[in-house]
Amino acid sequence: MKIAIVKLSALGDIIHAMIVLQYIKKNIPNAQIDWFVEEKFMGILENNPHIHTIYPLRLKNNKFHFLKEYQKLKNISKLNHYDLVLDLQGLIKSAIVSRILSQNCIGFDKQSLREPLAALFYKSSFHVPYEENVIMRNLKLTCEALKMGIPDIQNKEPFLFSTHVNEIAPTLLVITGSSWKSKIYPKEHFVSILNALQVQSFIAWGSEPEKNDAQFICDHTNATMLPKLSLDELKSVVQNSQLVIGADSGPTHMAWALGCPSITIFGPTPSMRNTVTTAINLTIDCEKAINARDINKHDFCIQQIDPQKIIALAKELLPC
Repeated sequence: MKIAIVKLSALGDIIHAMIVLQYIKKNIPNAQIDWFVEEKFMGILENNPHIHTIYPLRLKNNKFHFLKEYQKLKNISKLNHYDLVLDLQGLIKSAIVSRILSQNCIGFDKQSLREPLAALFYKSSFHVPYEENVIMRNLKLTCEALKMGIPDIQNKEPFLFSTHVNEIAPTLLVITGSSWKSKIYPKEHFVSILNALQVQSFIAWGSEPEKNDAQFICDHTNATMLPKLSLDELKSVVQNSQLVIGADSGPTHMAWALGCPSITIFGPTPSMRNTVTTAINLTIDCEKAINARDINKHDFCIQQIDPQKIIALAKELLPC
């Protein structure tokens, strides 16, 4: 059986979707699973043994690239003759990609989508409430499409894989950035956390503003700033860490995917929707109701989260 998964972006959302791979393979061991993704994020998918081929695309904000990619998608469709295409993105753009790949494409129904018109491109669609946990949404759609039972993801296997070998093994890894300014935890609060914990700490960053924050933290603590890492390198560092602390972002969600202890700090996004908690994967948020369909990117409530609460959680997770 040939299956294509369309999940184009962003980093954390792709990680949340990758959970479906191991369960597809457990139920359909001979399935060939291909993945279609924006080029800049393909590194997160690399080396996963459940993916047959990763197809990088260049679609974002560029009509010329879309026209160029259209022919590529048509050629891939003719080559593979997919039995099923799963659109786990749920946007008009991803629905069009899915339809080009095969008429037998499946996605969320219009009531379950942020862009309801996307459902017009699917042969079949299923209702999974938009407000529901995104990881479970991906699983439920996949299980409905493939007539599989919904698994207990508390027993999941790690599903990120790296070929990079390094000797960096932080006791604490801090992720400074996120996709919006309002999702970033203040650097001054991270200084308080690191000075209270006094453990071997490394700071990861991915952009110049994040690098500046990382430098500030290192200047005021004993932490070490990492060089800019590839996604393959970052997977390896996260896997070697005893605890990861960061905002609602892809690098922080890597810890859950790898089965590593983590504390995810949520601001204007709903924590119950955007990750799964476990005994070692904890969350802290602004303790307010947040409407997943009406996110306020200008809500900086994350700045009010007391670092002492994070320190207390970290002491529970760090080895004695």
